[in-house]
Amino acid sequence: MIKEYLGEFEELVLTLVAALQEDAYGAAIAEEIESRLKREVNFSAVHVTLYRLEDKGLIKSSFGGATKERGGRRKRIYTITSAGMAMLKAMKETRVELWKMVPQLKIS
Repeated sequence: MIKEYLGEFEELVLTLVAALQEDAYGAAIAEEIESRLKREVNFSAVHVTLYRLEDKGLIKSSFGGATKERGGRRKRIYTITSAGMAMLKAMKETRVELWKMVPQLKIS
């Protein structure tokens, strides 16, 4: 079986889908990236990444209710799947193991 890898932006978006839970939709994810990471992001890039993660089976989507603020349009809400959570856990473990190799990051 070929191991699936994620790019840095895919990992970031997947992490935010898991963190935001029921508030995980495109605009909210972009806002979190901009406010927490001080990184400008294009809404289109977030949406393309969400579609790609959904195609990979790492997230799933459903429509929320229509709101007046959105002109009657419904939000597409994303949730992480068990495969997505397994991917995040594996990536975290790998990162921690790599960070442990850096002497300057070791806690004394």
